[in-house]
Amino acid sequence: MSKCGVGLLALSSLFLSSAAIAQEKIKVGVTATLEGTYTVLGEDGMRGHQTALNVLGKKIGDKELEFIVASTDATPDSAVRAVRKLIEQDKVQILLSPLSGDEGIAVKNFAKTHPELTFINAASGAQETTYVDPAPNFFRYNMDGAQWQVGLGKYAYDDKKYRKIATVGEDYSFIYTQVFGLVLEFCGAGGQVTNRQWVPLGTKDFASVIAALPDDVDAIYLGLGGADAVNFLNQYQQAGGKAHLMGGSIMIDQTILSSKGNAKNALIGTIAASGQADTWEDPGWQKFVKAYQDAFPPNKRFPSPSLLATNYYGSTMALILALREVNGDLSDNQSKFRTALAKIELDAPNGKIKLDSNRQAIGTNFVTEVVDDGKSALFSKVVKVIPNVNQTLGYDPAVFAKIGLPSRTVPECKKY
Repeated sequence: MSKCGVGLLALSSLFLSSAAIAQEKIKVGVTATLEGTYTVLGEDGMRGHQTALNVLGKKIGDKELEFIVASTDATPDSAVRAVRKLIEQDKVQILLSPLSGDEGIAVKNFAKTHPELTFINAASGAQETTYVDPAPNFFRYNMDGAQWQVGLGKYAYDDKKYRKIATVGEDYSFIYTQVFGLVLEFCGAGGQVTNRQWVPLGTKDFASVIAALPDDVDAIYLGLGGADAVNFLNQYQQAGGKAHLMGGSIMIDQTILSSKGNAKNALIGTIAASGQADTWEDPGWQKFVKAYQDAFPPNKRFPSPSLLATNYYGSTMALILALREVNGDLSDNQSKFRTALAKIELDAPNGKIKLDSNRQAIGTNFVTEVVDDGKSALFSKVVKVIPNVNQTLGYDPAVFAKIGLPSRTVPECKKY
């Protein structure tokens, strides 16, 4: 063979070898709210994601996972832009996205335009994302906002003896879903919700909201998160507010309980419900908390993982375990991978998780109360653990469908 032929053969082998190396990577796009009101949530979500990689590794047989991160600001447009960029420019094969409620609905709808790819929800919790016209290539391993409120209304009515409450919530789909779950249960037990106020994401001045809160209620429910929650608490304390408080899931996790200043102390004694509780003694939860703490220095994390960290951990866990089940096989429009995702049952840090026919999580919920640990640190203490919470909240599916979709006014305060 001529020297030229040998050279071409060697060059050809080099190209083939390079192609083989390239094929060893499975590219995954990840989005998080690293801008705007929910930045603190996105940052801890990514800590949960990294903790999962530390625990599980990135090897899938002879392949390796490569993660590419894109930032959003909790708006639907930013989420779609981020996902589109990851697909078109970065050529990802799987999406781990998004974090926030309206983002989730938008990404679910966008997923239908890319049936060849698989989308795993990172943390978003709007009911509509999986309940209404679900995308066959979109999987959610965290419960929705209404599921995360199961147990709270009944506890408020039966144990705290609250009879009338008012609500303040951010004006978008996730908080509609949270209030939906609360109102169904609290009003079903005989309680009244006499006033519902809605504020835009990014609200800085809560003076008019605080002034409009009724005096004749037993408690005020706060469906706020991130900077909005901190701003409200500061201004509520300055206004001399002393009502009993109830909290949505992102109002009482470490993104708020670890915030600077004394305003957070207004939350001591607040009852809430969420997909996790800081003080749960389950060994799996304690192991996850330690892995999270060991992964980051104390000044770069919270004392305990936030709900967003836990959700991103669970979603990443599902991704890796399902890929290992099929040895990284993404052929035939990722059909084997999706079958594995649909069947997997996670022994997640916050309890066992399995998916329903809409690829929506059935999981464990926690009723909690905010306590001071005696060292000026606040934590959510377990009051009650409720397993196997499904998306229709235990209602017959036909009855649940007639209630309507979560909105500013749905559900009505009545027994269904």
